[in-house]
Amino acid sequence: MLEVRNISYQIRGQKLLNNVSFQAKPGELLAIVGANGAGKSTLLKLCTREIKPSGGTVNLLGKNLEGYAEKELALFRAVMPQQNAVVFPFLVSELVLMGRYPHFDFYPSEHDYQVAELALKKVGMWEFASRVFNTLSGGEQQRVQLARVLAQIWDASEGILFLDEPITGLDLLHQHQLLEIAREFTQKGFCVVVILHDLNLAAQYADQIVMLRAGHIEAIGTPQEVITVDTIQRVFNLAVWLVSHPELDCPMIVPQQHQFSEHN
Repeated sequence: MLEVRNISYQIRGQKLLNNVSFQAKPGELLAIVGANGAGKSTLLKLCTREIKPSGGTVNLLGKNLEGYAEKELALFRAVMPQQNAVVFPFLVSELVLMGRYPHFDFYPSEHDYQVAELALKKVGMWEFASRVFNTLSGGEQQRVQLARVLAQIWDASEGILFLDEPITGLDLLHQHQLLEIAREFTQKGFCVVVILHDLNLAAQYADQIVMLRAGHIEAIGTPQEVITVDTIQRVFNLAVWLVSHPELDCPMIVPQQHQFSEHN
């Protein structure tokens, strides 16, 4: 379980997050949404110990995040950051194998190589294993980075996966495939926390949504509870209609077009 208690963060006197609290349970996909600058990535960095809070605590699996050694944490928690710059000409297979570093001391075992292969096959990138990572398209690189974090927690019986805008650069098919993979891991008992800009995808795939506005939680709950005409208007300053998904029990957002022409 991920438990965030009264987290705040400020830099140079400016509060970026203020008194944020929520829980994400095993078997649950939690989406963090909000307008640009709302504090989504800052919140994720606090949850992954990339930065330290000004106040409040983060607990993972019932233990304070600060109480974990780095290697201990890496055995059950994996992070796919928003920026994935790779300077050196690593092969795709080499990059994914890096996800196995917490599991060996000097040299990877045969099992580590097998897991890297399975992770690449899971994201549909095994045929690119011998390619140099930086020669891939942006969307292909995203899928390889997903394989890396999956390889890291492949053997864990419980854990948590953090994904910061993972569908950036992906076409429609691969956006859904990535989120389906995330759902598969929740079915294994993992907790998945993902930042999404597409609210319709959040509504389709999330069990819970945390909607941020200017550093605080504007709404939290199921997609039906969070995605309403009023919350979209308040958070995104956008007038919308809501329609029902033809197959799933979730809302879908349709912007009211006339509001755009009024500003032209």
